[in-house]
Amino acid sequence: MSRPPRPRRVGHKGADHIAPGNTPASFDAAVAHGVDMIEFDVLSERPDGTGELYLAHDYGALRAGAAPTLEEGLAHLAQDAFAGVELDVDLKLQGYELRVLDALRRHGLLERALVSTMEIPSLARLRAAEPSLRLGWSVPRLRRDPMRSPWTRVPAIGWGLAYRTALPRRAAAAIRAGRADALMAQWRLVTAALVRRVHAAGGELYVWTVDDAATIARLEALGVDGVISNDPRLFDA
Repeated sequence: MSRPPRPRRVGHKGADHIAPGNTPASFDAAVAHGVDMIEFDVLSERPDGTGELYLAHDYGALRAGAAPTLEEGLAHLAQDAFAGVELDVDLKLQGYELRVLDALRRHGLLERALVSTMEIPSLARLRAAEPSLRLGWSVPRLRRDPMRSPWTRVPAIGWGLAYRTALPRRAAAAIRAGRADALMAQWRLVTAALVRRVHAAGGELYVWTVDDAATIARLEALGVDGVISNDPRLFDA
């Protein structure tokens, strides 16, 4: 499997540090700063997966009232200005996977899309419905960063070391079994062993969410396939 000369430059929520994330303005800013791929979040109106689908990371963002619908976002990304730009469609919950798949088909974006999620059952549903769709397994399955709180930081360090040790084997097994084509890993979990095992299994490794140039350079040196950042200006820093 040939590797690109450098990792893909992936804009998180478009370019969240330049324009409000998960919006057409943020997607425009990401393209203006040379990204190869745009990551955006899809959330259902209700937690059971029903209702309108929006471009939003969580329900706080959705309640703010400015989130575009999935249809609006895909219509924008289907414009000629985004030709050749890949998409990382990140599903936050279960229950609406096939509706997202249908929307990507309607807008002619299926071949440019990689659909990622922390939800393993969602990956299985998508694989069964569209075997050719690229799938990314996002790890770890956390909704909040435990390193931000002094109460959770110490136990999180111990848990993280154990998880990081086991991840290369687990990731390679998932890729070889066809459950995913790529691993989307939080940057603290990325090691040389993880890069080797994912590549040996025939998969790709994308890293989220990296907002300093030194860490981006270190990850590039490890040979990851993509780096996801809120600020695409850092890729040229």
